[in-house]
Amino acid sequence: MNPQLALGFTGQQGSESRHDARQELLRYINLKLAAHGQPIAESVGGGELVSLARGLLANFDEKTRLLEDYRCPADQRIEKFLNEHFNDRLNGENPLRLPGRTIILDRHGIARELSLPANGDVYSSDIVTSYRVKNGVLHNPRSDRRTTSGTFHIVAGGLPVADDKLEVPRETFIRLFRMAMQPPQELLELPFTSGQNARAFGWVSLLLRPIVRPEVPGFCESLSLETRFFAPGNLVSNLDFVESIFGNAGDPYLAENDSALDAEHWTGHTGCVILATHLQGVRKVDVG
Repeated sequence: MNPQLALGFTGQQGSESRHDARQELLRYINLKLAAHGQPIAESVGGGELVSLARGLLANFDEKTRLLEDYRCPADQRIEKFLNEHFNDRLNGENPLRLPGRTIILDRHGIARELSLPANGDVYSSDIVTSYRVKNGVLHNPRSDRRTTSGTFHIVAGGLPVADDKLEVPRETFIRLFRMAMQPPQELLELPFTSGQNARAFGWVSLLLRPIVRPEVPGFCESLSLETRFFAPGNLVSNLDFVESIFGNAGDPYLAENDSALDAEHWTGHTGCVILATHLQGVRKVDVG
């Protein structure tokens, strides 16, 4: 694990070095946005580089569009499980698909910068308010419940459901999943460009490799599972929170980050978290 890319650890830095590192990250974010055909925040730099590489970025954007149905290895595993597990309801038709084109948060710090306006210190929505503070960032969600009792719903058909959890029909999951994949446009807005007329919209995604067993030299290797996070752009602050705890595992499309090619250090488990706050208004009658 690269401590800087995974957790943002850079050691002792002066204020000038930190400023330069942030400016470099902002330019990288602008390149990433441009590569997805999204507006950039020109006020923070990187516009000249984007203009210089416009042809290359347009080529990347078109190839990404053509490969929109291709999934990285982790996402392939998730989709394969979902469609096999719910095949009795899907009957091989209209399979469940994860977001195909996302802005990949491939290093620590991108989510944090995207969660605030490029030239601002505060972003507020009806779900979360984020503040840039001297020692980092503060994300203050509207609701911060610390228990899952009475709120955790588990789909029928798997392991027995604990008494404090709620079991729901399999058809309900399918309907909720499809609704989760269709967030309203305002929920897709990236806070990073919210202070300008041309704004960026889209999904963001993250790969995590949380360690479940540390290495014991001479006895055993470290083991980790893999987890994919997906969020509409407006909720990118949540991904800043989780990557700061578990570490960013890089670009899931690169072979070097494919857990299946690292069997010695992978538990064999793949998780998936999808943020979908727009489901709060869904009626029970609409989801079976």
